[in-house]
Amino acid sequence: MMKISMQMCKFSLISSNILFAIVGFGLICLGIYFKIIFSLIGLKTTPSTIGVAVLVISGILIMLVAVLGNHGACTHNISVLNVVSGLLSILIIIIIAVGVMAFVRSGQMADELAEFYIKIYTQYPITRRNNETVVLKLFHKAFDCCGTGGPFEQFVHDTCPEGNYLKITFPSCPSVIQDMFNSNAPLVLGGFLGLAGIMMVALVCSVVLSRHISQSPAPPPEYAAFWEDVHTKCFHELLSVCLSVRK
Repeated sequence: MMKISMQMCKFSLISSNILFAIVGFGLICLGIYFKIIFSLIGLKTTPSTIGVAVLVISGILIMLVAVLGNHGACTHNISVLNVVSGLLSILIIIIIAVGVMAFVRSGQMADELAEFYIKIYTQYPITRRNNETVVLKLFHKAFDCCGTGGPFEQFVHDTCPEGNYLKITFPSCPSVIQDMFNSNAPLVLGGFLGLAGIMMVALVCSVVLSRHISQSPAPPPEYAAFWEDVHTKCFHELLSVCLSVRK
């Protein structure tokens, strides 16, 4: 019975770590994408900077947990499993805090983004800068809107969503931005809480697996050496990514 529960914990932990690797990689890519977009449009507000940093750091930590978790589960390394348990405990707190903060401040973030759009939209007829054209196209394509409501101005005609040039009116971008943030805030919170729940399951499995190994020590499986080498290489590559992002 103990052996069966140990195998189930190992399977659950490895499966969770595969999911964590995908989620962590996605968060890093999303953070870098937003960093590029914010730099392109000149958005340098404190919430945007903090948001990008949280995405990248969280993604790196989650990928680190995935690599170490699989390494500990495959090689029966108690020390590594204990480190994974500690990292998961920290990540659960961070993920829940970020989800709650995103939910609570979704209205403020929507207002700031809407104000930024209005600023670009208002000054565009005067400046006509290339980066402002790119900004308007990004907003209009992402939110399927154009202008601030009513008939759109001719000077933004080329930035409106493709294939909709024949439309006389478009939804107001500031209103669409605020509605989208407000309507999706519960989904974002649910996603963070769901990820925290999966991490909680992985934490329990890591603790249970560590106790089973300590109570009934056994030699690592035959494939342990192979997976130890694989995860060591992954850890070194992840460390190099962290150093490059920091620079």
